[in-house]
Amino acid sequence: MRSGRATLAYVHDVAMTGLAFAFAMYLRVGSEMWGEFRQALLLGIPVSMACGALIYRVFGLYRGIWRYASMPDLTQVVKAASAVCLATVLVAFLASRLDAFPRSVPLIQWFVLIALLGGPRFGYRLLKDGRISFNDSARREGRVPVLLVGAGDEADHFIRALTGNPHAPYWVVGVVDDKGRRVGRTIQRVPVLGTVESLAGIVEDLRRKGIQPQRLVLTRQHDDGEGALIRSLLEKAEELGLTLSRLPSLTEFKDALGEGKIELRPVAVEDLLGRPQARLDRGAISDLVAGRRVLVTGAGGTIGGELTRQIAALGPAELTMVDFGEFNLYTIDQEIRGRHPGLACRTVLCDVRDRERVLRVMQEAQPELVFHAAAFKHVPLVELNPDEGILTNAIGTRNVADAASAVGTRAMVLISTDKAVNPTSVMGASKRIAEAYCQALDMVGLQDGSGGSTRFMTVRFGNVLGSSGSVVPLFQRQLAAGGPLTVTHPEMRRFFMTVREAVELVLQASAYGWSHPDERGRVFVLDMGEPVRIVDLARQMIRLAGLRPDKDVRIEFTGLRPGEKLFEEILLPSESFSRTESDGIFRASPRVIDYALISKALRDLEAAARAGDVDRALALVGTLVPDFKHAVLQTQASAP
Repeated sequence: MRSGRATLAYVHDVAMTGLAFAFAMYLRVGSEMWGEFRQALLLGIPVSMACGALIYRVFGLYRGIWRYASMPDLTQVVKAASAVCLATVLVAFLASRLDAFPRSVPLIQWFVLIALLGGPRFGYRLLKDGRISFNDSARREGRVPVLLVGAGDEADHFIRALTGNPHAPYWVVGVVDDKGRRVGRTIQRVPVLGTVESLAGIVEDLRRKGIQPQRLVLTRQHDDGEGALIRSLLEKAEELGLTLSRLPSLTEFKDALGEGKIELRPVAVEDLLGRPQARLDRGAISDLVAGRRVLVTGAGGTIGGELTRQIAALGPAELTMVDFGEFNLYTIDQEIRGRHPGLACRTVLCDVRDRERVLRVMQEAQPELVFHAAAFKHVPLVELNPDEGILTNAIGTRNVADAASAVGTRAMVLISTDKAVNPTSVMGASKRIAEAYCQALDMVGLQDGSGGSTRFMTVRFGNVLGSSGSVVPLFQRQLAAGGPLTVTHPEMRRFFMTVREAVELVLQASAYGWSHPDERGRVFVLDMGEPVRIVDLARQMIRLAGLRPDKDVRIEFTGLRPGEKLFEEILLPSESFSRTESDGIFRASPRVIDYALISKALRDLEAAARAGDVDRALALVGTLVPDFKHAVLQTQASAP
C-alpha cells in the first residue's frame, strides 16, 4: 500500500467481506446461523476475508481515489466481488464439500458485498462534492447565480465542477434548453426550466422565488450558425439586465479545474458572425505549400501576418517575408522564428513600388509560390492620397507579378477586396486594376500554350474582423473611452470574416486554382455569408461590454466619408459566377483586358502618379475601370 488511506481502505474492504458473508447467512437462515449453520458460518467468514484480502490487491481497487469514484471504479468493485464469491465457494467446497452450506448464500453475499464496498466509496464522493450538505444555503452564499444556455454535456461538466468546488464563484440556478428537447428534466439535480424563447418568463419566475440570476452562460462550444443565437441572447440579456458569458474551451476548462479556479469568458465579437465553417481540403492545401519556397508580401499586415503563420505551419522549404513597415516585419519575424525554429526564413524590407528592388528580392529568393498581400486599404486615406494608393496597389502589384514571372515562379496569388467591385474609391479601383493585370498575365499563359508559365490567381473577399484600420478596433477604442461609437450611416452594411477563416479559404482557393489550370483568368471569391449592418455590430459590441446601447453608450452617425459606399458587393452583375468544388469558394469571370493594352495603360498611369498629376491618373483609372464611379470623374464629366 502506498499510503495510510489506502491501507485503511484495504482493511475496511476485508472487514466488509466478512460482514457481507455473515449478513448473507442471516438473510438466508435467520437466527439458525448460530445453531445448525454455525460451522458453515465459522468457515465462511475467514475464507471469504482471506479471498478478499488477496483478490482486492490483484484487482487494484486501491489505485483509484475515493474522492473521484466513478463508473469504472464500480465496475472493478463488481468484478472483485464476483471473484471473491466464486473463490469462497471453491475453497469452502474443497474444505467441507459445502455440507450445511446454503447454496443461495454466495448470490446473496454478492449483492451485499457490492453494496458494502461500493456504497462508502460513492457516499464519500458525494460528501466531498458537496452533494450531501446539511446547510445548502450557506454553501451557495457569496456565489453568483447564473443561468446556463444549452442542456448538453458541457452544462453537465460545468455543474459537476462547481458542485465539487467549495470555493466555486458561481451557482447554477437553472438551465435553458436552446434546442427545446430536455425541458422539464434535470442535469445534476439542476432543472431545465424552458427554452430561449421563454427566457423572460423563466427569469421572472426565479425572481418571484427570491433568486436573482445575474448572468447567462452559453455552454456549448462554437457551432455552425450560432451567431443568430448569440445576437438573440445579447438582446434578451440586455432587456433582462443580465450579462452574457460563455464557458472556456475544453483545454482552458481542464486547466481551470486543475488550478481550482473556474472563470467564464466574455463572448467574442467573432462569435457574432456564427457562419457555418467551410470544409477545408487540408490535403490539397498542404500539397500546395509543403516543401516549396514561399514568399509573402505585406507579411507584417493583418492578412499577410496570418498567411505567414498558416504557411509556416504547413512546412515550406523556405519562407520569405517581405514588408516595407520595419516594426511590423520585425514583429512577425520574431513570432515565426519563435514558433518554428527549424524553418528557413528570410526577412526583407522592400517597397513593392520599387520595381528593381522587387526583382532583386525575387531573384534571391527564387520563390515557387508568391502571396501578394501588400496594399494600401484604408479608403479615406487613399482618397486623400490617390497617387500613393495607385502606385502601391496597382503599380506595386504589376511589379510583383512581373518579377514573379521573370524568375519562373509557379504561381502568384493576389489578395483582393470586395471594394474592387463597382468601385467608388481610388482604393477599390486600384485593386480592380491589380486584378485585371493578373487576369491578363494568367491568360497570356493560356493563349501562348505555355503550360509551364506562371499561374496568376486572384482571391477576393470583404472585411476582416479586427484588422488594422477596421471598424472593430475603432469601436473597442471608443468603448474604452466611454463612447460615443461613430457610425457613418444607419444603413451601411459590410461583409465580415475572421482573419483565420479568410486566410484558410485563401489557401483553399489557391490550392483549387493550382490544381485546375483550366480556370485561368478567373477570380476566386470567398463565400462571405450575409452582410452585417454596422450599426447592429456597434450595438452588439456595446452589449458585449455589459452596457446598454443609446443609454450607457451613445451611437453617433457621422455621414459617409469620401469614397465610401453604403453596400459592398462581391460580384459584378456582368460577372458570370458559380460555385467551385471547394467549399466556400466561388469562381467569377470578370471582363479581361488585353495584356498589351493594360501594360501600356499601366506605364502611363505610373508616369502620371509619380508626377503627381492626380487628374490624369484618375482619368486613366476611369478608362481601365469603366465601372469606377468617383466624385472627381463625375464632376469632370458634367463640366461644360
